[in-house]
Amino acid sequence: MSQHHGKVWWNELMTRDVAGAKAYYEQTCGWDITASPMPFGDYWVCTHQGRPVAGIMDMDLAGDQMKGIPPHWFTYMAVSDVDAAIKATVAAGGESMGPAFDVPQVGRIGIVKDPSGAPVGLMTPAEEA
Repeated sequence: MSQHHGKVWWNELMTRDVAGAKAYYEQTCGWDITASPMPFGDYWVCTHQGRPVAGIMDMDLAGDQMKGIPPHWFTYMAVSDVDAAIKATVAAGGESMGPAFDVPQVGRIGIVKDPSGAPVGLMTPAEEA
């Protein structure tokens, strides 16, 4: 097992009102929020005292995948081997929401529903992949 296995690794706000979310979290939490260009559009990285703490994603950039889903916070858990964790999730009665994928300099990610039906992201951080 890696030193990060089981830790809450990342939190991401999925919203259709990025400008409103940025204004709210800058004022409420004192976050600095900067754009990080991605192939699909800007991803917004939130930092506090120079340390990354969360991300903001424009749900409209996901197309029909997010249609009908309300804005929400989404959590990613660090696991030593995301592919093995997805298989274990399915074996335990959960569900894989699609194949795992790699995000350069971030890690390997899989989206699952745990056996209770709650969606969660599993990821092997790039530093461990």
